Amino acid sequence: MTGFVSFVGSGPGDPQLLTLKAVDRLKKADAVLFDDLSSGPILQFARKGADLVGVGKRANRPSPKQDAVSQLLVEYARNGGHIVRLKSGDPGIFGRLEEEIIELKKAGIAYEIIPGISSAFAAAAEVGIPLTRRLSARRIQFITGRDITGELPDDFNLTALSDPSAITIVFMGKQTFAKMQKLLEENGLPRDTPALLAEAVATPSQQLIKTTVSKLAKSLKKDTSQHPALIFYGPLSYMDFPDDN
Repeated sequence: MTGFVSFVGSGPGDPQLLTLKAVDRLKKADAVLFDDLSSGPILQFARKGADLVGVGKRANRPSPKQDAVSQLLVEYARNGGHIVRLKSGDPGIFGRLEEEIIELKKAGIAYEIIPGISSAFAAAAEVGIPLTRRLSARRIQFITGRDITGELPDDFNLTALSDPSAITIVFMGKQTFAKMQKLLEENGLPRDTPALLAEAVATPSQQLIKTTVSKLAKSLKKDTSQHPALIFYGPLSYMDFPDDN
C-alpha cells in the first residue's frame, strides 16, 4: 500500500509560527523530508523515531538536484506510511511544489498541502508595517530574483515592477538586485524609492535594514552574507527611511 504525503509549510524558521495543523502532521509522520531552512527547532515536533532526511537547496552551496528530491519523496511514499515534505515559508511560494506534485501524481500517490506563513508576511510583521495601504499601496507582487541558472530573469515585466503604487517583494535576489535596480531606474523607478532588506527572518540571526533601492543595490555588490533574504521596495514611506544620497 502506498503512503500519503503532506506538504507542510514550516514558516520562516520560528517554531512558534507553525500552524497547529503543521505540528499535528509532524507528530504523525513516519518520515520527514525537510528543507534546510526548516531544520533546527522545528524538527523537535517530529515523531520520535521518524526518519529525518535533509533535502534542502541553498544558493552557492552543494545541494541535491530537484529530480533527486522528487524521486526520493516518491520512494518513501511507495514504502507506505505518512510522509511529511517540510518546506520553508509557504509551500506554494517559490518552493518547487509543482515539480514534486507532478511526480506524486505520476506515481498515483495522494497528498495534501498545508499552508505556512510566508517569510514575506513574517518580515512585514517583524518590522511593523502592513503590506497594503489605502491609496498608495494597492498591489503586492512577489517575484524571484534568479532564474534556473542563478541569473536575473530576462523576461521581467519592468513596467509592472516599476509601478510606484505596488509593493514588490523579491525572493532570492541579493546577488542580482544591483542589475535589477539599474533596469528599474531606467524604467522610471526613483533612486530614492524606500527599500527593506530582511535577512534570516524570524530567526536569531534576523536583520532588518531600512534603506533605498539605490543604496541597497550598492551595498549588495559587496555583500558576503549567506543568510537567506527578502528585498522589499515601493511605497513604504510610512517607515522611517534615510534620505538617499
